[in-house]
This record gives sequence, structure tokens and C-alpha cells, in this order.
Amino acid sequence: MTSPDTEPQSLYAAREPVFPKRVKGAFRTLKWWLMAVTLGIYYITPWLRWDRGPQLPDQAVLIDMANRRFFFFMIEIWPHEFYFVAGLLIMAGLGLFLFTSAAGRVWCGYACPQTVWTDLYILVERWVEGDRNARLRLHRQKWDFEKFRKRMVKWALWLLIGLATGGAWVFYFTDAPTLAANLLAGTAHPIAYTTIFVLTATTFLFGGFFREQVCIYACPWPRIQAAMMDEDTITIAYREWRGEPRGKLSKGGVAAGNGDCIDCMACVNVCPMGIDIRNGQQLACITCGLCIDACNEMMDKIGRPRGLIGYLALTDETREREGKDPKSVWKHIFRVRTILYTTLWSAVGIALVVALFLRSPIDVNVSPVRNPTFVTLSDGTVRNTYDVRLRNKQGDTVAYTLSVTSGAPVAIRLEGEDDTTVEVGAQETYAIRVYVEAAPGTPAASTDRTDIRLWIEDASGTSRVYHDTVFNGKGQ
Repeated sequence: MTSPDTEPQSLYAAREPVFPKRVKGAFRTLKWWLMAVTLGIYYITPWLRWDRGPQLPDQAVLIDMANRRFFFFMIEIWPHEFYFVAGLLIMAGLGLFLFTSAAGRVWCGYACPQTVWTDLYILVERWVEGDRNARLRLHRQKWDFEKFRKRMVKWALWLLIGLATGGAWVFYFTDAPTLAANLLAGTAHPIAYTTIFVLTATTFLFGGFFREQVCIYACPWPRIQAAMMDEDTITIAYREWRGEPRGKLSKGGVAAGNGDCIDCMACVNVCPMGIDIRNGQQLACITCGLCIDACNEMMDKIGRPRGLIGYLALTDETREREGKDPKSVWKHIFRVRTILYTTLWSAVGIALVVALFLRSPIDVNVSPVRNPTFVTLSDGTVRNTYDVRLRNKQGDTVAYTLSVTSGAPVAIRLEGEDDTTVEVGAQETYAIRVYVEAAPGTPAASTDRTDIRLWIEDASGTSRVYHDTVFNGKGQ
């Protein structure tokens, strides 16, 4: 029991910023290349052009919200074809499951936007403030002119990167050169400025200040990944049976009885998450491989074999402890779980490709008018009415001819038209009322329901679609 004069102990611990040390090695080089590729794709893509004709936008990748369309080079997705987008999202999810099952959180360590932009921000921070020790000293240093100058320069560069990030994003939603000119002239839509501001602020805060906190506390994937992994998943691990017991390096090298780990903290100092991989698998580890580079560099210096920290599966740990060779990488990758994910991923991809090539450049929607279901004209002819909507998904105006086929003789007529041909403008939808008539005494006029097929064919005869519906007669 505490006395009234005793202050309660706080369980809150202030966050200690992580200042990763610069490291060289195969995994760090791979991360640099992937950063350059992913950032290049993100920033450059909106400026790529693709000629679709005089009446269509020439931006290669465009999310045209105003006209409710998505353009991706030669592919155009309409609102009613959202299943293509849903299919791509399913493929992305299955791909994430596949890579996580095979090699742990490689997405998080190499290609996640949070990782990529944090890496870029750390690079800028290192340019301005120096490597890890210099940044630590500056962090602990009281505010003076030097600290103020370096922080202002660093934050200014971070804001420019954030501004470029937000600016690139809005270019995906409208013509990039036009929007860029409008943004500079101050005449762009307020939504564009708001979006850029929000993305600039989030990039600045997430990449500059929150960093590993986003991965640990905000991202759900660390908590989901365990369901994707098993004992054959290759992930980063410390070979404790080889490294322990730890001991400081002496003039004579590693002391007898000690393991290969000299407790140099190199693996900890380079980790962008601020963890010690020697403590085992942890939720915060993003398997970026930088600790492997740092440890390999140290092993080279002390003349010990590389691989004290490396990519390792749980089954390999057991084998290596017994002095056996690890399994082949291919045996880890090709197993029931990964084959299942690959099969599902491929099936969805093949289905999307088939659907893409089989889709018609004409869309038709037929709605029978049910009030009344039919009318009888003065000469006894039975008429059904249908509201038809034609969507021309091509880049030119096309003339379409409508016809009807049935097991019983019926005729077709278009409201307000002398014949059965209509012109539909490029990328437009055309609505028209269609009458289907059966002469008195014919089977279609005298029976309850007759199946009919409404055909729509373009003038060139290259595209033809149909819609099945019914014709209502008088019945018995």
C-alpha cells in the first residue's frame, strides 16, 4: 500500500526514435533497386501517353471518375465491369499470401509504400545530419543554430518529397499535364489541392516521424501473417546454436568456448524497426535483410563464416542443429500451401484474361415494360414494349441495326425511327424504346409467353450481341 505522498508510477515509456546505421550488402543493394523501380513507376506512370483516338483521353493510366471509367494502356474498364478490378484485388491478396507463405514479410521489407518512403526519408536524413552516431548526438543535443538549420533543411526536403507524392497521386485521376498547369496557376479544383495537402502531410508524418510505429501499431498485416506462415516458411533468423555464448572479440580473436557472435550490436544498429533479431522472431520484424548484411560484414572482418543471421526455415533450424544440411530452397517454396495459393492466383488471372478478350464492344440492356405487359392495336396486332439501352464502348460513332428472332413470326419497330438502325456516339449510351409486334392469329399473339431474342449488330458486321427476353401474348 502506497502512502498519500507517494506519486503513482507511470507505465508509459516515451518512444525512443530509431536511427538506423548505414550498411552495405546484397540486401541493401536490392532494396535500393526496388526503391528506384517502385518510386519511378509511381511518379512517371501518369505522364505516359497512349493514343486511343481523337475522342478519348491519351493518358496511359487514368482513373476517369467524371466519366466512370478506368483506362490502363489498351484496356478500358467500365463501371459495370468492376469485376475486373475486384479480380485484380483478389489476385493482389492471393499474391501477398503466396509471398508471405514462401518467404515471410518480404512485401513489408522491400515493396510496401511505408517501407519505401521511410527508406527515402532516412536517406535524406543521413545526407543532412550524418550517419547513426551523428544523428543520435543531434537528437540529444539542445536546440541551437546547427540543430535548427539541419532540421529545417531535412524537413523542407521531406515536405518536397511529400508534395511530389501527393501531386503524383492526383495526376492518376485527370490529364496530368493539364492538371499540373492548373495547379501552378491556382485554378485547379479544390479537391485536388485538398488531396495533395492530405497526402503530403501523411507522407511527411508517416515516413519522417511515425516510421516503425505505423508497421507495429497501425498495420494489421503483422498480426495476420502468422496464419500464412508455417515451419517451412523462409524468414530471417539468428543461428543461436552457432552464435552463443556471446563474447567480446579479443586480440586473439574469438575466445575458446564462445560462439561466433561477438555482441557488436551491428545487426541492431542497422535495423529500421529497432529490434534485436537475436531475441527470436518478433512481430516488428519486416524481414528486410539489413541485419544479414551487417552481420556478414562483421563475420568477414573477424574471419568467421557468413550466415550467422540469414534466411532460415524452422525445419532447417532443427536440421542444422543436428549437423545436417538444410533443405533445398525449392522444397521450401514448392509445397502444398504455396501450390494452392499459386493455383488460385493463376485461376483468377486466367479467368480475367479470358473475360477481357471475350467481352464485346457493345453493351445492351433490355427492360420489358410491364405496365401493361402488352397492348392490342385496332387491327388486333399484339404489341410488347421494351426499353433498350445501347452502350458503344468504341472510340468512333457506330451504326447499330436491331433485329429479333423467335420460333413464331414477330416484327420489330423503333420509336421515332423509320428503320431499325440507330447511330450511337463514341463512348456513349443510347436509350430507345423498341416495339415487338405479333400479327393477330399468330402463335406469338395467341399464347401466353414466347421466347424471343433481340439482336444488335454494328454496320460492319464485326460485332454482334443478343439479349434473350419474352413476348407476352393474349393467352387462351
